[in-house]
Amino acid sequence: MNILAIETSCDETSAAVVADGVRVLGHVTASQMEIHRQFGGVVPEVASRRHVEAITRVVDTALGQAGLSFSDLGAIAVTMGPGLLGALLVGVTAAKAYSLATGLPLVGVHHIAGHVAAAMLEEPDRPAVRPPFLCLVASGGHTELHEVDASFRFTRLGGTRDDAAGEAYDKVARLLGLPYPGGPEMDKLARLGDPARFPFPRGLLDDPSLDFSFSGMKTAVLVALDKLKRVGQAVPVEDVCASFQAAVVEVLVEKTRRAARATGHRTVVVAGGVAANRGLRAAMRAMADEEGLAVHFPSPALCTDNAAMIGAAAYPRASAGRFDDLELGAYADLTLEEWQSGRYPLD
Repeated sequence: MNILAIETSCDETSAAVVADGVRVLGHVTASQMEIHRQFGGVVPEVASRRHVEAITRVVDTALGQAGLSFSDLGAIAVTMGPGLLGALLVGVTAAKAYSLATGLPLVGVHHIAGHVAAAMLEEPDRPAVRPPFLCLVASGGHTELHEVDASFRFTRLGGTRDDAAGEAYDKVARLLGLPYPGGPEMDKLARLGDPARFPFPRGLLDDPSLDFSFSGMKTAVLVALDKLKRVGQAVPVEDVCASFQAAVVEVLVEKTRRAARATGHRTVVVAGGVAANRGLRAAMRAMADEEGLAVHFPSPALCTDNAAMIGAAAYPRASAGRFDDLELGAYADLTLEEWQSGRYPLD
């Protein structure tokens, strides 16, 4: 089954054609990064307007790369939430219009399920992963641990109680005056700094739950910067980045280790934008070696928002005949439980 997938949950307008949930036949992403960088973050109204301008072009280009037409497709998939509501609406409306015009069935996809499914795509340097497995999702809006069963259904084990890891990275980067997006820049600078210079707290590391908390780490950075300013010292940016990253990575790795021990899973997937972080990848691989686990990361290009992952996540539902109708909505705060049950908010 060839699936045309659309992703517009934030500031990337992306379309892809995915075969049988594993092979990417065509994939195009129009980035808005340069537009939003001048504001230090994503401006929702600007993002929505840019999606409107780009959506038909990226769909046409993805189909052209695949060498296919709508008659060669089996379904149309789209991110229905969570995300920026205006941005989501552009993608959902476009997908419904294509579905209505072609008669192809429609599949609404949860954004987090998409990030996880990115590991299920075939890539030249990495074999595709098949569930069941344990998954850590770490991105700008989400930090969660899930069990994923053989039918690609999710059971939540824990999640952040406040800021997500990627959100904390971006906020600390802003405190340091680093350009948007801050996470990748901090990862680069962290390799040049001393991770022991600042003893930032490890949020909830001593808590027996599998939950996370990163707001305290962000506040600790602010306090440290204020102290340096009061005594007239220059900010050692590389050391702050290295120390902050060491704190975040330690918590992510240790909570994942505990989840693997508790569930008995021997395969671990790390997905989401923060999964591209080199420090996290190295620490996760070291932990996996210690525990005898297999750990898998999507390629960095598939860790960020993209439509290929949406096509991969749509395949299990489409192959089971679980389609949505033209009443499909866009939901800023959609949970995985709501998506799996089909009981969407406001229905």
